[in-house]
Amino acid sequence: MIWYTALVLAVAAERLAELAVALRNTRWSLARGGTEAGRAHYPAMVALHTALLAGCLAEVRLADRPFLPLLGWTMVVVVVAAQTLRWWCIRTLGYQWNTRVIVVPGLPLVTGGPYRWLRHPNYVAVAAEGLALPLVHGAWVTAVVFTVLNAVLMAVRIRCEDGALGSVAAVDVRT
Repeated sequence: MIWYTALVLAVAAERLAELAVALRNTRWSLARGGTEAGRAHYPAMVALHTALLAGCLAEVRLADRPFLPLLGWTMVVVVVAAQTLRWWCIRTLGYQWNTRVIVVPGLPLVTGGPYRWLRHPNYVAVAAEGLALPLVHGAWVTAVVFTVLNAVLMAVRIRCEDGALGSVAAVDVRT
């Protein structure tokens, strides 16, 4: 359980690093006339992601979930792959990446990096991590609840993001 707690805390630290990047990028975007969409769903997203981390630890401890090596190590690989994809998205989008939906007028739509193949690769990373992180240590209830609630939230979020990006012309920006 100690190593799993360390893994969950490492993911929490990674999330804090994301928030620091997002804050910097928010300031950059707003200074260039960026406008934010979807403020109403943002608190729910923060709460859901916080609950994921807490749920991982609580379920394993309270329900005495065992570590199943084949499942657990496979899910560790998925968690690492999700983090890799997420940071590839952050690097590809540069100052345009954010945890909020902020669009800066006149900036091109990024179609390089993982965006060559997927419209929303960061959300693939979120979905993979949300399923895999709890399953590393058998927290299947947390995995199911997060996945269902995240699907509902992503339906709202993607609709919001696509609407906000709808006015941006698709220009190929390769990184």
